[in-house]
Parts: sequence; structure tokens; C-alpha cells
Amino acid sequence: MATTTKPRAASPSDVDSFVPRHNGPSAGEQAAMLELLGYPSLDAFIDAVIPATIRRKQALAIAEGLSEYDALTSLRAMASKNQVFRSYLGMGYSGCITPPVIQRNILENPGWYTAYTPYQAEVAQGRLEALLNFQTVVIDLVGLPIANASLLDEGTAAAEALAMSYAIAGKPGKEVFFVSDTCHPQTIDVVQTRAKARGITVVVGDHETFQFSGELFGALISYPATDGATHDFRAFTEKAHGAGALVTVVADLLSLALLAPPGEWGADIVVGNSQRFGVPLGYGGPHAAFFATKDEYKRQIPGRIIGVSRDSHGKPALRMALQTREQHIRREKATSNVCTAQVLLAVIAGMYAVWHGPEGIRRIASRVHRLATTLARLIEATGAKVVHKNYFDTLRVDVGEGRASQIVDRARDLGINVRQLDDACVGISLDETVRERDLADIAKAFGGKGEPVTIDGSAEYEAPFARTTPYLTHPVFDTHHSETQMLRYMRMLEARDLSLTYSMIALGSCTMKLNATAEMFPVTWPEFGQIHPFAPVEQTRGYQAMFDELRKDLAEITGFADVSLQPNAGSQGEYAGLLVIRKYHESRGEGHRNVCLIPQSAHGTNPASAVMAGLKVIVVKTDLHGHMDLADLKAKAEQNQSDLAALMVTYPSTHGVFEAEIKDVCGIVHANGGQVYMDGANMNAMVGLVRPGDIGADVCHLNLHKTFCIPHGGGGPGMGPIGVAQHLVPFLPGHVVIPVGGGSSGAVSAAPWGSASILPISFMYIKMMGGPGLAEATKLAILNANYMARRLEAHYPVLYKGDTGLVAHECIIDPRSLKQSAGIEVEDIAKRLMDYGFHAPTVSFPVAGTLMIEPTESEAKGELDRFCDALIAIREEVRAIERGTMSRDDNPLVNSPHTAQSVIADGWSHPYTREQAAYPAPATREWKFWPTVGRIESAYGDRNLVCSCLPTDAYAEVVAGES
Repeated sequence: MATTTKPRAASPSDVDSFVPRHNGPSAGEQAAMLELLGYPSLDAFIDAVIPATIRRKQALAIAEGLSEYDALTSLRAMASKNQVFRSYLGMGYSGCITPPVIQRNILENPGWYTAYTPYQAEVAQGRLEALLNFQTVVIDLVGLPIANASLLDEGTAAAEALAMSYAIAGKPGKEVFFVSDTCHPQTIDVVQTRAKARGITVVVGDHETFQFSGELFGALISYPATDGATHDFRAFTEKAHGAGALVTVVADLLSLALLAPPGEWGADIVVGNSQRFGVPLGYGGPHAAFFATKDEYKRQIPGRIIGVSRDSHGKPALRMALQTREQHIRREKATSNVCTAQVLLAVIAGMYAVWHGPEGIRRIASRVHRLATTLARLIEATGAKVVHKNYFDTLRVDVGEGRASQIVDRARDLGINVRQLDDACVGISLDETVRERDLADIAKAFGGKGEPVTIDGSAEYEAPFARTTPYLTHPVFDTHHSETQMLRYMRMLEARDLSLTYSMIALGSCTMKLNATAEMFPVTWPEFGQIHPFAPVEQTRGYQAMFDELRKDLAEITGFADVSLQPNAGSQGEYAGLLVIRKYHESRGEGHRNVCLIPQSAHGTNPASAVMAGLKVIVVKTDLHGHMDLADLKAKAEQNQSDLAALMVTYPSTHGVFEAEIKDVCGIVHANGGQVYMDGANMNAMVGLVRPGDIGADVCHLNLHKTFCIPHGGGGPGMGPIGVAQHLVPFLPGHVVIPVGGGSSGAVSAAPWGSASILPISFMYIKMMGGPGLAEATKLAILNANYMARRLEAHYPVLYKGDTGLVAHECIIDPRSLKQSAGIEVEDIAKRLMDYGFHAPTVSFPVAGTLMIEPTESEAKGELDRFCDALIAIREEVRAIERGTMSRDDNPLVNSPHTAQSVIADGWSHPYTREQAAYPAPATREWKFWPTVGRIESAYGDRNLVCSCLPTDAYAEVVAGES
């Protein structure tokens, strides 16, 4: 069928339009793809893809897009409404100095922030090494042998510690978790939220007077305390262990350069925030939390662990270890629903330690402590009293009953934020940005004269607080201290990773779309990056205006009444959405509703999140076409009518299809008293064309790091806001420090608005695309996917299609028959793609042995063709095996990926040429990405777990261990 689509004439405004910068296919390329598919126009094609019962014809009530220049100018004016005070509020957040070499070459570098989670480890060795550095920093400073590659924030890390402690030590009759009242209030809030959902009793109290009992399975203490006190917890830890409980310590990472590490005095788990290691405050995030524990608990630890293994040549290689612990494997049996980390921020924190080294870290910690001791002297000279003798960077100052608010106001008049602890006491937390003049200004708020200050005092602690053990002893922390050395080290690691700067990353379900430079600019503006999350709201008018506009736009896009921006990951969005549903049922006297129906094809976070929210998971069957089995859904909804809480459904389906019966699905659930939770992972197929709220969903989370252009950052950060229908608005997440949400629910993240400093990315994307541009992007995402499916289906079966033979924004190709015909597994195809310069699509999800491909709207036809050509060429290599003209046991697929070292080696015994191995496509001769390691033996690394940096000879011993 001939197409009538023609390139439209450009108008003067098109010169500045962002839309054609974001959308890859030109008008001519769109016409060619539509011609192949047999449709006369883009709209006719979309009408064939999306069921008419849900297709929204009305345009989004979002204005046409702004140019990059105009959008940045507008946002700059908004940002200028923020007031950047000197904030000494503490509570787990500190001012810090991001080394410029790290800011420019990692935080602002698309080679780092556009990479994907390192599931394909052979093309992620640089990022994995950077994460191994981060793990080593944590392990060395906290004094425990196992650490993960980061978690979302300090509060949720503490909540994960509660869940892990219960999995290890809890049981019926042993369901009490003690939390010291010296922990940060937001941490207590998040822990209480998590515990209540699981039916766990949290006792908040004085750790010095707490009476231990056999009901206790865990305890949470803070070192130092939220008001600065440094307590000796040795006796407390012994008593907790005597009661059969695990002890979790929330620790300040910098303080551990001077203080005895918790692992040395009995801690079972140590969590905290690495933010002060060079990561901007960002009004709350994103920051990389850390989580460390004992070796015997390594299979219970949440999140990802980077470990040392070996490749097919016997060379040391890194990969994510012990993945069978993760939610995508264990599903409802998982102890955590976390499916991401804060990789980009963990990389920055690790590089901060590489840049400064052990001596530099100690100097920074010592100076901060001396600043505090100097300030204590200045304040006591005014007649106020510093309450605690032992502290690190935070002072609790008693100024007399009723005077604390006066001191806070005086400080604010000087452009300084300090914390009011009660009517008589204020808290002041210092950091590496503080200079002598700042101490003078703080002292003025207490009545000081503002005279010049000299930093004095000692940084040394006495026993039992003094640290005596070394840290950061690996050579990587004592090598790269000049900018030349550091720059080259970071560039070397960057070159080992395949990111969007090299080629498309066509990951189904993960939506690796363009992260435009104009969207990224505002993240490091001081007006966004240098604000404390608990600064007075009146100092953050710019942020509040942006939040309001973003919430309004997201509500319009989804068809919901309101949106919470607090969840700081997709998994957190799932969890928050389910808690909202539970709260709603409780408000109606139906708190007993605890059954969650989940299709068997759902992502592993869905059942894991349901369990975290205290729900019982019942699986709904999926039919041969990948659709939810309506008869089974109806039967199970009716069987559990009195207890049905929710259905979790992904739309379009996890199989990449618009199921025409989705309204019937919602109707069945509602008829049986349940609520519909829609997983927004596939929202990139819906924006501007379909709205979850119109379909019948009650809650939907949005992966801003997918549909709304926040970069994946090599495995984080992410954001997972939730939109809710009107009846659920009162139950949106709240916060104990700054009131937000409906006010009737606890916090799910440590900061009120989650990772606020990356929200400008999505804000800019929406404002530059505008309503029409957003809808066009969705259409092109669907067009690109169908074009690729049509090109590939003659070579690989396309598993699932809609009623019209079309897919949504992604497709699943099925190479499973090749195992019998040629001995080729899906992993062989995934690794061979690396030789062609591509990251593999999503492997074995949602169907084992298949590849799920999602090109996004940002890739032009030439790149789509290059990827399809690679997969077709690989299929021809398989046909050669099937014909017997290529060895079944020694061929380019089973030996892939091919490293430069293997190709230039003196000996070459393979029956195919070196050129076929390394340069299988013309494009690879022009620009070649070389994997630095061969195929990695994951099982070996799991049997010989090493998750911190070791000297080179020790790596060699590890690799030789089973030789």
C-alpha cells in the first residue's frame, strides 16, 4: 500500500523547535517505515495499534513546546526564586565540595549518565570498577566485609535493614524492632511506614534505658546521633545480641575516618548516606545510600553487589554478583523490592575518595571536627552551653528555655539555617564548605561579636571512640591525586562502557531514550543543587513552583487528580501506590483487604512490592497470546471478593501489546471491591494517546527515568512518582519534617520530594516537547518498534502481537529454536551483538530465552536499520552453523565477545577469521567499541565472592582459585 505521508514544509518556528531534536525519524524516514508497514499515515497506523475503546482523541492540555533557549530562560527565572542559604541543619545531609574534575567528567558527562544497569557486564567494566571502589570505601570505613553498590537514600536503607533483620532473626512472637530516638526523624518516619505495612511493632525510645526482651529481632541506633552526640554502643550491642536481635547502625561515613567503625564494636548492619562525599545536596537527592553487613548475611543483603570473577580467557572481570537474591528472580519471596541503585552518585562518592585518598579524607574529617570544636568555644563564650562532650560535626546548644526560636531567626537574618531541636536547644551541623567567616557569623546569632576566627582544637578522639585501623589502602586510592592522573583514570573507565553516546540501547521495558543536554543543564545550577532538603519552604519558592507545574502536567498526562513526587525509584512508586490503596481500604473500615492479584508475566518488582506492602500475592494466569486470562482473573477476584485489595497490571502489557480488554479488567476488580494499580513502566507507549485514569486505573507510578528522560545513570538514579484518582488523594505519602501529601500516610522516602534535583530534567522535557510533541513522540516510539518487528520477523519469530498484527512500543523476538538447530542460546546472541557495537536488548524477560526490543522515538531510521542488520547478520551466522559450514562448538557466537587482546594474539585457532570476529559489519570498521573482557563466568564469581578492591596479585589468586 502506498503512503500519502509527505514531509511538511518548515515554518520559521521550526528552527528553534526541540521536538525534531528529540524525535529521531525525519518525515521522510517516517514515510518509508509506514510504507513498509502498509499504512497511509501515522495517525491511521496508530488507530490500528491502539484499541478505539481507550484511544484519547482530545489533545493534552499542555501548551506547545518551548525552544531549548526559552525553556532554560524560563526555568532560570523560576530557579532564581530559591534562596541559597548556608544550611547547617544536618540530619544526614551536608554541604560538600564536588571536585570540578568529577563534576565535569562524570556528573555532567553523558558517557557516564546515559549507560544502563550493568547486566551485560562485558560492556560495563568501567562502571563496575567505579562501583567496586565505592563498595571498598564503605567496607573500609564501616569495618564490615560486605557492602552493596548503593541504595536509594538513608531512610529507605534503614527500612531495608529492618526487613533484612526480620528475615534473619524475626519470627512469630519475635516481631519488635527498637529504634533509638536519637536517629534522624525522617529515618524513623520511613522505618515506621515500612514496619506498619508488614505488621511489625516499632518501639521508639531511649537506647540507654530500653529493656530488652525475647520479642526483639532488631535495633536501629545512630552514630553520631541526630543532635550530634557520639555514644558508646558496645554495651547496648551486647545486650541486643543477648536477646537474639541484630543491630543496625546509621553512621556518618566521613566521621568514620576518625571514629571507631561500627563493625569493630559489634554492628551487624551499617547504613547511611554517602552524599557528603562530593554529591550536591540537591534539595534531598539523588544521593547514594550505603548498606554493609557481615559475610554470613550476604545472600540476604538488598540491592546489587559488584563482585570479582573471571572471563573466558582467565582474566579478572567484574559483574553483578549473587543475582539470585534479587526481586526479579525471587519475586514474592524476595526480602526487598529494590531493583535499582544510585549508581551515578555512588560513582561520584567513590571517585571523591579516589581523588582525595585516605590522607585527604582524614584531613577533611579532621578539619570538620576542628570547626565544630572551635565553634563550641565561640558559642560557650556567649554564655550558651554545648550539651554533649563527644561529637563529630554537630553541636547541641542549650540557649535557655524559650530562646531557641530567637537564635534560629537571628541566624536566618544572617543567611544561615540552623535547626531548632526544642524550645531551649538548637543544632548546628558543620561541613567541608565552612570557612572561618562562617563560624564568626554563626557565633553572631548567639550574641558573638563577629570577630575574626582561628580554627583551633584537636581532631583526636580518646578511647573508646578513636579509630585505630587503616582504611582505603588499595593503590587506587593513592594514585590519582593530580588532575592529569584523575582525568585519565576516569576516561579509561568511561571507555570500557557502552553508553548511548556510542549506539542505541534497545532495552525492552527500560526505555533508554534521549537525555537531552538542555534537560541536564539545570541539575547542577546552585539554585537547585545547593539547597538542603529541610530548608524553610519560603526559601524554596522556585522548587515549589516547579513541583506544582510538574504535578499538574503529570496529572494531565495520566488523567489523575494529583501526583506525589516523593517516591525516588520505580520500585518505591509501586510500594507507595500500594500503601495508598491499603490506607484507602482502612479508611473505609476494610483494612482486612490484603489480597493482591498479579499476572504471571509481571516484572519481579510487582510481587516483591506487594509483599513489602503487607499484601498476599495471588497469581493470575496469562494466555498463549501473552494476555491476562480474563476468566482466571474473574474467578480469582470473585473467590477473594471479601479480601481483594488490588490488582497490579502493566499497560501496555509486559509482552508489549495493547490488550483490548483492559477496561473489562478494571471493571472486574472494581466490581469485587479492589483497586487497580497500573505499573507505568510502559507509559512511553501512552503519553498523549491513552491515559491510565481514563482506562479505570486508580493508581499509576511513572518511571521518570524511562518515559520522562531522567537518565538511567548506569543503574540509577530514578524517580517513581505516583498519580492517584480523587478518592485516593488524602492518602498520598506524607513527611514528618516538612508536611506534604495527604497528611494521613507516612513517608516512603527520606526527603519530602524524593530526588528533587533531577526533577528539572522531566520538567524541561515536558515544557520543550509541549502537548503535541509528547503525543508525536509516543506515535514514533510505536512506529519504530513496529518497523523493527517487521524487519526482523522473517529471521526471528515475533512472539506477541495485537489483534491487528501490530505491537506497542516494544517487541519480543524468539530465538529459542536455535538451541536445537545450532546449539545457540539467547546469551550467545546477546554477547555477539557486542562485537557489532550494540548493547543487547532485554534478555529472557518476560519470556525466558527471548529478547525484548524497545527502540524509543529518539532513534533515527539509520540506527534502527543498523541494529536490525546486526541481528539479521547474526542469524546468518547461525544459519551457517545449521548448514554445517561453521562449527557448532567453535564459532563467532559462542566465543563472543571478542576482545582486542584475543584478536591480535599470536595464535588464532578458530575456523573463522579474525576480521569476522572483530569487524562483522561495515560500521565497526569506522568506529569500533572493544569489550575489554571476554565472556564472564558469573557462577565462578558467586562461588568465590570478592566485592572490594584487592591488590593485583590477590586478583590473580582469586582467578586461579579453581584453575
